[in-house]
Amino acid sequence: MRKLIKYLKPYWLFAVLSPLLMIGEVLIDLFQPKLMSKIVDEGILGDGGLPLVIKTGVLMLGLVIIGGLCGTLCTYTSAIASQGFGDDLRCVAFRRVMSLSIEQTDKFTTGSLVTRMTNDISMLQDMVQMFLRMFVRAPMFLVIGAVFMITLAPSFGVVVLCSLPILILALLLILSKATPLYSKVQTKLDKVNSVVQENVSGARMVKAYVREGYENTRFSNANNDLRTVNYKALRLMAFLSPVLNIVMNLSVVAVIYIGGWQAEAGNMAMKPGNIMAAITYVTQILMSIMMVNMIFQSITRAAASAKRVNEVLDTDPTIVSGDQQGKANNVHVSFENVSFRYPGTKGAPVLHNINLEIRRGETFAIIGATGCGKSSLVNLIPRFYDATEGNVAVDGVNVKEMDLKILRQKIGFVMQKSELFSDTVANNIRWGNPDATDEEVRAAALVAQADEYISGFSEGYETFIAEKGASLSGGQKQRLSIARAVAKNPEILILDDSTSALDLATEAKLRRSLREKMSGATVIMIAQRIASVMEADRIAVIENGTVCDCGSHAYLMENSATYRDIYESQSKNGGVVRE
Repeated sequence: MRKLIKYLKPYWLFAVLSPLLMIGEVLIDLFQPKLMSKIVDEGILGDGGLPLVIKTGVLMLGLVIIGGLCGTLCTYTSAIASQGFGDDLRCVAFRRVMSLSIEQTDKFTTGSLVTRMTNDISMLQDMVQMFLRMFVRAPMFLVIGAVFMITLAPSFGVVVLCSLPILILALLLILSKATPLYSKVQTKLDKVNSVVQENVSGARMVKAYVREGYENTRFSNANNDLRTVNYKALRLMAFLSPVLNIVMNLSVVAVIYIGGWQAEAGNMAMKPGNIMAAITYVTQILMSIMMVNMIFQSITRAAASAKRVNEVLDTDPTIVSGDQQGKANNVHVSFENVSFRYPGTKGAPVLHNINLEIRRGETFAIIGATGCGKSSLVNLIPRFYDATEGNVAVDGVNVKEMDLKILRQKIGFVMQKSELFSDTVANNIRWGNPDATDEEVRAAALVAQADEYISGFSEGYETFIAEKGASLSGGQKQRLSIARAVAKNPEILILDDSTSALDLATEAKLRRSLREKMSGATVIMIAQRIASVMEADRIAVIENGTVCDCGSHAYLMENSATYRDIYESQSKNGGVVRE
């Protein structure tokens, strides 16, 4: 928790005002029983009569108005401080998540990160607001209320001394058992969020395989686990309320008994008004213990959430930016003795002993069997992952030493799985180049063979796309993703099997447009079909995680048995078509 207090500093003024205003409200609440005692003993039973009752009543009403104003302002200032704290913390946590590598976000899981960014930070936010309001209120009622009660009659102090230890002991016992359960609650909530996120994003797959029943069961199991742990925690906390009520009522009985006994014994100071005030004070004192319970309960839950948020904030990105920019040379991208295995995996590496030089302005293709490491290879260029061994260089500079922002600004990446955002078509294309004009957006769509279907939308380029492009077909999403990369006008364009959903004729038009539009760019394309790569300047054939052959289509047809096998198998199935 101490690490997170710094996010409250910008709102220190409101954080200080809130307790001060609460002091005003509490003092007024504590004076009310004394004034009521005065009305009863001096106004109703004494010689003061109605004038004293009216005068004291008006004073009480005025004090209540002032106390209410203090309470309202306290709520307002504590809300500003807590909401500002939560907003800043959430922004910092989000920036940290955005700086983490793919490996690190996978380790946390999407559902867990969503929970930490929303529910956990909301817990901390609520704790701050409660702390600012109750941290002063509860101790003041406890201490000053006890003092006022003893001033009425020292014998009333015995009631407080007997009741407080019982409540404090019950509070400590219950919280010691409840605290570990709140950490489990958040973990179970992670699982629920993960299941929901997977099913919402994969709804089509669930329906296609008629797995609704299975997924309903999986969600029910995760939800039941959350309910069970929550139930255990709440069941423990539920004991506090009856314990408080029993002790409070016994204390009231004790006050009445002591007051009546002393009045019967001839103690002239023990008047009905004093007994009424003592009952009010003992109620306020014991209720302050319930407030303390609420504070500790909030702190307990917030402590579990703080630990989880700190895990994110304390995670240093494994992909750290360098400070070099690189210098233009003929070799645009190079791989020198590169080997790579995914973090946490064992056995043979995904890639081993890769040596390649991709020249500036060259169209370089990569082909090979599924799972041979093609995507893993290109993922090393923008540093989605770092090579386990060897060096990957762009413009003659090792990518690990290069400024990460500059490196990625050079690259336009079209991934296997098209990722689109809930926004207009035009803004999705502008994603890599926010300053692109409408003409540039349309030009990029023309290159990607997307203009025709976009123009067919009711609102054209201002058509809003559903989340993750759910309203588009696979081919439409791929072409829109390519348009986004083209609009960026990158030095290096990476196409990771990004035309798999296109027919051969549309793909041929796309390749032709790319050659014309991006003649000066270095294009690195991955494909399964030879028809997609046969006109590239060079083609690398990857087999078992290493480059077995590299050259033009004609060269590989003559010298590479692996490439010929792929060509012949696709020719038999009509997969190789020349433009």
